[in-house]
Amino acid sequence: MRVATLNLWARHGSWSRRRQLLIDGFRRLAPDLVALQESVVTDDYDQVIDLLGPDYHVLHQEGGEADGTRASIASRWPLAQARQQRLDVTARVDPSEFAGWVGLVEVRAPEPVLFVNHKPSFRLGHEYERESQAVRSARLIEEAVGGREGVHVVLAGDFDATPDSASLRFWAGLQSLDGMSVAYRDVWRWARPEEPGHTFTPVNPLVRGGNWPLETGRRIDYLFVRCHGNGPTLRLADCRLIFDEPVDGVWASDHFGLVADLRSLGCAQQA
Repeated sequence: MRVATLNLWARHGSWSRRRQLLIDGFRRLAPDLVALQESVVTDDYDQVIDLLGPDYHVLHQEGGEADGTRASIASRWPLAQARQQRLDVTARVDPSEFAGWVGLVEVRAPEPVLFVNHKPSFRLGHEYERESQAVRSARLIEEAVGGREGVHVVLAGDFDATPDSASLRFWAGLQSLDGMSVAYRDVWRWARPEEPGHTFTPVNPLVRGGNWPLETGRRIDYLFVRCHGNGPTLRLADCRLIFDEPVDGVWASDHFGLVADLRSLGCAQQA
């Protein structure tokens, strides 16, 4: 199972040139599950289908911003069920912005998989909100799992927080929040523990050329696998950054994305 996440940066910048890079890149990657942030959906345009092609089943965030910017999930497998929820946990979360949202889909894969796109608040001073949003999303996931064994949960998204933040420590099982604790394996740290893996970095000139002129570089985009029993329910074959280099001077987005190849325990044992 190949899983990817990317913040598309809507249709900003040199969109016609970025668009072709994204189309070509996703065609080569051929992911099974994709979490997208800052995707654009209007009455006459669906950026997700435009970039991925018509062979995906899609859940779009309801509402979105005035220009159609929102978050989306795409799956090669049919969707068995879908849920989404706004995460307006305080008055500082602007309901007109797409951030502050979680979407879940259960897909009809060979084994049951719940795929989650988590998009908390993005402002630097909103870690309190991100903590509360993480707890709400985690509770929604547990409701969807419903105590069933054999359900894999893959959590993805632009979390807008670094690995040492409380909200990310919560997801990684390193601390509790609001009387709740969970355990998810950080796929990048699992695969490449010695590499910083920055996904929002001034190495990419679109970062400082946009709304973040003082940005120094952070890892804020993640893939996680839920743990059950003694560890993650899926095995990792590979994880790497995607769209992290320019092509003919063009960068695909202001974020780098992630892709991971995951296997069931049965497949790993057979291999």
